[in-house]
Amino acid sequence: MYQIRVQTEAFDVAAEQQALWAGRPKVGAVVSFLGLTRDCQAGARVRRLTLEHYPGMTEKVLEALAEEAARRWSLEGIRIVHRVGALRPQDPIVCVAVAAVHRGEAFRACEFLMDALKTRAPFWKKEETDTGARWVEARPGDEQAAARWQE
Repeated sequence: MYQIRVQTEAFDVAAEQQALWAGRPKVGAVVSFLGLTRDCQAGARVRRLTLEHYPGMTEKVLEALAEEAARRWSLEGIRIVHRVGALRPQDPIVCVAVAAVHRGEAFRACEFLMDALKTRAPFWKKEETDTGARWVEARPGDEQAAARWQE
């Protein structure tokens, strides 16, 4: 039903999407989100973003989120790939892809997974900018977006 990976290597978004529908004629929709490293944050140019995580725990949290999405919506598959380590601007950070028979289920599940991932998954981001290094704090909008999904 789902595949979760936390890795340093780059990933192929098209391959992640295709893995959800190839050979599965019941799938009528694949919705995905691709997050990229920005080159500017809070007015400072970002030269590098380093993502850290808690190995083992991070994967368990992502698995729990995928299981929650599968309980809420009728899905045919979920893939979550999240990178860690040093990234440069425009490097892909995260791919969340969801397959379903119909698009509505896939859209809602994908949006839920990203909102939940941003607020519940144990990742930490450190930006290296022209003015020095700093840890990235959670944005208030992330908590508001995640609150929409509270049961």
